[in-house]
Parts: sequence; C-alpha cells; structure tokens
Amino acid sequence: MSPELLQLIAWSTLDTLTMVALAGSFGTLIGLPLGVFLATSRANELFPAPNVNRIVGLVVNATRSTPFIILVVAIVPLTRLIAGTSIGTRAAVVPLTIAAIPFIARVIEGAIREVDQGLVEAARAFGASPLQIVQKVLLPEALPAVTLALTLAIVSLIGYSAMVGAVGGGGLGDLGIRYGYQRFMPEVMATVVIVLIVLVQGVQTIGDRLSRRLDKRNRNS
Repeated sequence: MSPELLQLIAWSTLDTLTMVALAGSFGTLIGLPLGVFLATSRANELFPAPNVNRIVGLVVNATRSTPFIILVVAIVPLTRLIAGTSIGTRAAVVPLTIAAIPFIARVIEGAIREVDQGLVEAARAFGASPLQIVQKVLLPEALPAVTLALTLAIVSLIGYSAMVGAVGGGGLGDLGIRYGYQRFMPEVMATVVIVLIVLVQGVQTIGDRLSRRLDKRNRNS
C-alpha cells in the first residue's frame, strides 16, 4: 500500500475519532439527563410526570426505530442549518448526535432502574430530596452500568460513523466506499474494516475495565 493511501487511512481514522468523540459528548450531555428523567418520572416516582414521560418515551422510541441511514437523509435541512453543510465530518456529527441521544437515554434509564429501590427508600426516610437522591444514590450506584451503557453507545457510534460515509460523511466509511468499493481496491476496504475492529475492541476493553474498577462489589471483594 502506498504512503499516500496510508496517510489517507490515518486522516480518515482521525476524522472518525473526531466524529465519534463529538457526537458521544453531545449525545451524553442531552441523553444523560433525559435518561434520568425517563427513569424517575413515572407515577409515584421521584419526579412524577407520567404524561410527559409517555410523550418523551414515544419521541425517543420513534427516533430509535428510524433506520440510521434514513435519519441521515431526512434531517439534511437541519444538518445544513446547524453545520452549514450536509457533507463532511462536521455535518456528520449532527445525525450521529441525534441518533446517540435516544440510545443513550434508554440505556441510562435501564442502568438507573437496576439500582436497588431499597436504597432510594432509605434515602427518602433520611429526608433526602429527589434531586439529592439522584445525585447521591442513583447515579453513584448506577455508575458501573452507566459506564458500560456509554461504552455500548460509543461502539454503536463507531458503526454509525462508517455508515455516514455512504452519504459523504467523511471518515473511514467514506474512505472504504470511495477507494475500496468505487475504485476496486480491496486492500483499502480490508484495512478500513481492520481499523474499525481495532477501534471497537479498544473502546470495549477500556469500558469494561473502567466499569469493573468503578463497581463497589469488586472493590470490596
């Protein structure tokens, strides 16, 4: 493989990492509080708002059920409005973030619902406010599961980032399509696949280790 292609692969890998990092950060900033709300706003919960919970849940489910490639095309006007363009790495961050938000919200909701409700009741008995219970009980206790959930979200974003290459989103997916597929260069396609596998494996390994380190049961054993 020529030095030019190796340089393209390196730059495309950097583009992919940039897209995933930005989309993961923005998605977490919105998806984390959204997930907390979904986990604590049903009837008789910390922040009871069952009607709002149902509406937000429907929106989240509708977004999650939309195939990502269709979502990318459907929100092109919004992408242009936010990023000023509909192609390239900067534009790809918009649909990636929108896809990440409901995914992160649901996995965070699931992680929080796994927390022992006895701890919540004990905190209530000591006079803790709902916000204090979220900050001091739910989030700390759910942290290992939240870490695994965010790891899963990042892994999914890596896959999505490759898909946006089909519509000029940049990164490794774009490189694989333009060179590996359109120019019939299987060695480029194989390299792209290998790099993506390495990225996914690296993220999953780091997430697993961090989750184990944060798990109180492992620290106490």
